[in-house]
Amino acid sequence: MPARRCAVVATAVALAAGPAALFAAAAPAHATGGGEGKASAVVLRTGLDVSLLNKTVNVPLRTVLNEVQAPASAEKTALTVSLDGVGQGGAVNVLRADVATSRATADAHRAEGYTNLAHAKIHVPGLPLLSLIEVEKVTSRALCEAGKKPVAESNVLGAVTVLGKKVTLTAGGTTRVDVPAVGEVTLDLSKRGTTSRTAAATALELRVSVNPLKLNVAEVAGTVTLAGATCESPKAPVAKPEEPKEQPGVEPQTAPVPPTEANLAETGGNSATPYIAGGAVALLAAGSGALVLVRARARGRG
Repeated sequence: MPARRCAVVATAVALAAGPAALFAAAAPAHATGGGEGKASAVVLRTGLDVSLLNKTVNVPLRTVLNEVQAPASAEKTALTVSLDGVGQGGAVNVLRADVATSRATADAHRAEGYTNLAHAKIHVPGLPLLSLIEVEKVTSRALCEAGKKPVAESNVLGAVTVLGKKVTLTAGGTTRVDVPAVGEVTLDLSKRGTTSRTAAATALELRVSVNPLKLNVAEVAGTVTLAGATCESPKAPVAKPEEPKEQPGVEPQTAPVPPTEANLAETGGNSATPYIAGGAVALLAAGSGALVLVRARARGRG
């Protein structure tokens, strides 16, 4: 096919296909695959091992108070937790508090864990009259919002007493308390950490080693965690292109194709034939008009 005719046909095809091609390129996207975040909170968690009667009896002290988890929003406010069978006088009140609240919430936009503990005393076996630790107020918060940097916060407010001693804590540091004939406690204050999608905060973490008067009546060792909170950000939605919607039918617009030289040759003409034919028609019309004018003058003379 000659080059001139190919160009005209290609143009016609492009014009006919144009609307559909443009729609496909500009197809909008919609979000799929997102999910809810996660959060947790706990007022107290112990991981202690209790040895009684010169280690002839070993009892694990695994206690949790007001532990909650989300996606399902939850809140707990129990103020005491006790453990039976490890104290000389029966049950041990591991924790007593005026306020002990934990809350966890999560949805597709944000996740948050929060803990608040106020006027709390913690006891362990072997020390019935002496608190392991007393705190006025501790809080922890972990917040994870979609598309934002996670936040971890923890605070220890007011006085802290460990094994009967008032202590001054260093933010983000470690404090060691050693009481002769009683035991040793190491405290980590305000432990916080974040990643791109998670956050975790703990107000106080204690490493405990207690053996009153070294009588081996009740030896306690392990960890105690106060006011913990964690969160995980909701998963970001995945953009997925929408399927192109069917458009109303568009009739192809075909441009007229001029005859080529080969076509004209088949009829005995060439590329100048259309112009010659047009000139002949004009001359014929002019001749006809002149003939009519001559005849009219002749009649007038007669």
